[in-house]
Amino acid sequence: MRWIWIDRFEVFEPGRRAVAIKNVSLAEEHLHDHFPGFPVMPATLMIEGMAQTSGILVGAAREFKEKVILAKIGKAAFQRLVRPGEQIVYDAVISQVNEMGASISGAIRVRSTNAEGQAAELPVGEVEMMFSHIDQNMKGMKFPEFNFVFNSEFMSLFETYRRNFDLRLDGPPGTAASVGQVPAPEGP
Repeated sequence: MRWIWIDRFEVFEPGRRAVAIKNVSLAEEHLHDHFPGFPVMPATLMIEGMAQTSGILVGAAREFKEKVILAKIGKAAFQRLVRPGEQIVYDAVISQVNEMGASISGAIRVRSTNAEGQAAELPVGEVEMMFSHIDQNMKGMKFPEFNFVFNSEFMSLFETYRRNFDLRLDGPPGTAASVGQVPAPEGP
C-alpha cells in the first residue's frame, strides 16, 4: 500500500465492523491545491480511506489468506465538506461475506471542536462497496504479491497495530477496552 489514508483503528471486529480515523492536517500537500485559499479533503480520498478500512476488515474476516480488491462502488454520497483540523471517522460494516467476496456499508463522519471547545460528530457521507477475493474468482491466474495491499510491509504494520490493540483489551468487563474499542491515548 503506497499511501495509507487512515491513521488508526478505534474499533476492529474481524468479520463484522471496523472504525478507523484520519486526522486532516494542513500539512498534507494535496490540500494546498484542493483548493487554494479554501482547503478541503477530496471526496475521492475519503472514498479511498473507506476502501482501505473496509478492505482490511474484509481481509481479516478470512485471515488475510486471499487477495482482496475493490470491485465496485455501489454508492458514494456526500453532504458536507471536511476541512483541516477535523478528524474523519470511517465506520465500515460487512453486510455479506463469502468465498467470492464481500459487500460493506459505510458511514463517513467528522469529529471537530467548536469555538466553545465542545466536540461534535457530524455526518459527511455514505459509501457502499463490493470487494472480490480474486484468488477464488480468477483461479489458475498468477498474481504478483507486490501488487496487493496485504504484502509483507502492510502485514508488519498491521501486526504492530494488532499487538498494541491487544495490549489495550485488558480493561475491566463492560469498558470500551473489553468490547474491542480502543480508547484515546492518555496524556497531554
